[in-house]
Amino acid sequence: MDKKLLDILVCPVSKAPVEYNAETNELICRTSGLAYPVRDEIPVMLESEARTLTTAERLKEK
Repeated sequence: MDKKLLDILVCPVSKAPVEYNAETNELICRTSGLAYPVRDEIPVMLESEARTLTTAERLKEK
């Protein structure tokens, strides 16, 4: 994931910064508890496409 892009992306729900998870190929927002998929290197920042984080994922350190 491009660092410059990651620096400007925010969660559309909470407006909080997101972090990239390479293992799941998702952008994670711990504030809203959502994970947005990255498909073909394009972040899909739609709430309807996001999955809800588990409690463990939400509490996990960066």
